[in-house]
Amino acid sequence: MKIIECVPNFSEGSNEDLFKTLTKILSETADVKLLNLEPDADYNRVVVTMAGTEIGIIEGAVTACKTAASMIDMTKHKGEHPRLGAIDVVPFVPVKNTTMEECVKLSEEFGKRIAEELNVPVYLYEAAARTPQRSSLSSIRKGEYEGLEAKLKDPEWNPDYGKPVFNPKLGAIVTGARFFLVAYNVNLKTTDIKISKEIAETLRESGKPKRDLQGNIIKENGKTVNIPGRLKNVKGMGVSLEKYNITQVSMNLTNYNITPIHIAFEEVRKEAKRLGVEVDGSEIVGLVPLEALLQAGRYYTKGNISDEKELVNIAVEKLGLSRLNLFDINQKIIDYMI
Repeated sequence: MKIIECVPNFSEGSNEDLFKTLTKILSETADVKLLNLEPDADYNRVVVTMAGTEIGIIEGAVTACKTAASMIDMTKHKGEHPRLGAIDVVPFVPVKNTTMEECVKLSEEFGKRIAEELNVPVYLYEAAARTPQRSSLSSIRKGEYEGLEAKLKDPEWNPDYGKPVFNPKLGAIVTGARFFLVAYNVNLKTTDIKISKEIAETLRESGKPKRDLQGNIIKENGKTVNIPGRLKNVKGMGVSLEKYNITQVSMNLTNYNITPIHIAFEEVRKEAKRLGVEVDGSEIVGLVPLEALLQAGRYYTKGNISDEKELVNIAVEKLGLSRLNLFDINQKIIDYMI
């Protein structure tokens, strides 16, 4: 059996009616299983993780997205996380007995269908991108929902599916196929957002703008000169979590085999120490592959332990994954849920 994961990110973090409706509808959809539904009120966003067969995952994705579309109004939306629309991004991820190419085709089928059924512009990204300009989610999302109406007037940003017409209620949708992404946030014992932003810019692959001695951004031929960051396959930004009185270095690890979770954690800790701030644990948003935590367990035990559960528990402890919310390995590790 082929198993494909789909992880829709919806721009709503506190509407319990939406969460209950999504849970109910997906439980009634054949050949797909809801693995996780993780809302965040500060980000005003909910990450839904499901897995299923080729047919089941398409039906589950379409059903979930149409449900969210009926209950979210972007004209009223505010939140910490960047977003382009009510159904912000819908990636398809190969998990078992399937390929990236097959997931690209699924994302194209989904994109065409959802554009027609919701009358919304749809962009393809990552492995499904048709131009280099659109391979990066941050590039497509630049300007966010607030800048989307103007963006759609630019012929370079005609959507891959749907008409280049602004939908005030829903915005736009990004879909595609990608490697398993780990959404990973490291907590800092400070409310100074400048510190978390500086750490994110120093570490993320895209880096930060180069500045002169007066602090002005340096440009060459009209383009900003960037200083590359230290960590490959890492996207990052600084965010504030007011309810916990902390800030976070919020990262997307787009290939945990290239930059593992524990390396991201230790590099943030190193930068935080340089800036006089302490790290206070971390969190994984959504699900994580077992192997990603085994890597961390092996790192912290220097390879002296081989028992799977023991390695996982050590990783959870050393990374402080239960600092904000209990990290239940049976509900957070995708291998234990499928």
